[in-house]
Amino acid sequence: MRLTLSRSSGLLVTVAAAVAISLPPVAVDAQLPDVSGTTSTITGILSGTTTVLADTGTLAAGTSDALQASQLAGGVPSLLTADVLHAVTIGYPDQIDSEASLAALSLSVAGVNIGADAVMARVFGVLGTAGHGISNITNLSINGVPIPVTGDANQAIGIPGGVLIINEQRVSGDGTTVVNALHLIVYGIADVVVASATAGLSGGDAKAVQATTF
Repeated sequence: MRLTLSRSSGLLVTVAAAVAISLPPVAVDAQLPDVSGTTSTITGILSGTTTVLADTGTLAAGTSDALQASQLAGGVPSLLTADVLHAVTIGYPDQIDSEASLAALSLSVAGVNIGADAVMARVFGVLGTAGHGISNITNLSINGVPIPVTGDANQAIGIPGGVLIINEQRVSGDGTTVVNALHLIVYGIADVVVASATAGLSGGDAKAVQATTF
């Protein structure tokens, strides 16, 4: 869907997400798969099946337009469920703003259950410079144990067989910035991004969920 919005409209999106997991935070030196631009799959060593929920598609840089996608509820069988999934990207001649969010997320992989009442990622990108990204996550837990969210970029929590990255942020050479509110990697089993927003010269894109199972 395309919308025509003025700059003053801003990003009219607020939502939440629920997840549940249970281990104390552990420092992890995570080797993350490389993400470039706004591709709809995660590039990794293994190929897998990717499902994307509430995806705006890519809005070209310099385009004064907007794209949005939403679902009242969505999920990936045996992996994830969520409510109120929403994504929007808004372009101006010199800027792109993107946001993705969802509520009532339940994510379960290999005995690890992640929960949160609200999950949102947002990035504001002036073309040619690195964007400003933030994530908001409410009541994050792992297997029922509350997980403190520091607000720092790329906060890593160790889990059996993998890692959960909170407020994952990546900047490409042209300044395009990707913000993933939650990125769960269980090596050889699943790679799940919850609330992803992209903005920069490579274009604007937002998606509520991107899940790859191997």
